[in-house]
Amino acid sequence: MEKKRPFAPFMAVTVLSVAAVDQIVKAIMLAWLTPGVPQPVLGDWFRFLLLFNPGAAFSMGQNSTWLFTCFQIAFVLGTAIAAPKVRDPWVAVGLALVGGGALGNLIDRLFRAPQFFLGHVVDYISVGGFAVFNIADVCISVGVVIFIIGMLFEERRAKEVG
Repeated sequence: MEKKRPFAPFMAVTVLSVAAVDQIVKAIMLAWLTPGVPQPVLGDWFRFLLLFNPGAAFSMGQNSTWLFTCFQIAFVLGTAIAAPKVRDPWVAVGLALVGGGALGNLIDRLFRAPQFFLGHVVDYISVGGFAVFNIADVCISVGVVIFIIGMLFEERRAKEVG
């Protein structure tokens, strides 16, 4: 029986890389954009718009910043704990993208205004009438899809073996 290699080192590098890229791009956007003033890229369809989000995706739960901070801490720690057990590449990529996005937004919540643990997330990508979001949010969304695909493949393989 083939022994599958662990993905923990790959996942750790991916989580840290996603968070680093997210924070670097946020720093660039903070230096370049004025809060609330759209910067059109493709007319009104795609633009950069700097906002500070106290809530979750799509600005939901704006009075529950502390709760989202706790979720993000739990998810980053959960990813680190689960990583040594992951044996499927799809699951590894999906979980690492979600973990990296969670870490990127967690850094905002811990270290940005208005205060430690209750900081607002920097959002800057605006598409049509959709919500304003950031690279961390994109990685979380894409990661969830990849993770689900991985779980389905893993389930299918388990049925074929058993």
